[in-house]
Amino acid sequence: MLAPQSPTQRTYQSLNFGHAFFNDRLFGGALPSCMITMQRSRKAYGYFAGGRFGLRAGQETTDEIALNPSHFAERTVEEILSTLVHEMAHEWQQHHGKPSRSAYHNKQWAAKMHEVGLIPSSTGKPGGKETGQSVSHYIAEGGPFARACADLVKDDHFELLYIELWADEETRKKKAASKTKYTCPQCAANAWAKPETKLVCGECDLDMAPELPADEGQGAD
Repeated sequence: MLAPQSPTQRTYQSLNFGHAFFNDRLFGGALPSCMITMQRSRKAYGYFAGGRFGLRAGQETTDEIALNPSHFAERTVEEILSTLVHEMAHEWQQHHGKPSRSAYHNKQWAAKMHEVGLIPSSTGKPGGKETGQSVSHYIAEGGPFARACADLVKDDHFELLYIELWADEETRKKKAASKTKYTCPQCAANAWAKPETKLVCGECDLDMAPELPADEGQGAD
């Protein structure tokens, strides 16, 4: 009789299956397999690092895609998986395109994101910059990713991911009271205020955008 799968096996099996599923549906099977890890980073939803791991004897290397489980509870399954695909776009560029310097999101990467149904945005919302050092995204409604993700979560081989339960009420209150950095999209002036504050740049008369946890490119954003 086979022993039931452990939480570790179930988690990584789902992430591996998701990578293979999106590789087939969104990238034409062009991506190699990679090392998927979970890494905590205060300001990041995830990152991609090309050629990060290898066998000790040197006969094989593999890329890393990391996801940050600290944000799983506050995000939907679709949003978590969109970070996986965001990093897969970096993986595609690593093997089939021309990546820029570490953690920079260039026009080629942005074009690939549009192709797979994720819209690059420095604010995570419509109107943000599509290229730069720190760029997140939002999901195109009814786009290729949204349709593929809907099919994936219905697949019997995919299990919903574990979420972190340790964020108690005191932690949530401290987080809500903390200050958030806001930046003018035109002149790049910065200001700090509590989350959900509406700030307007006095110089440009434009709404200032809050800094969001970013999906990281190769290296750290």
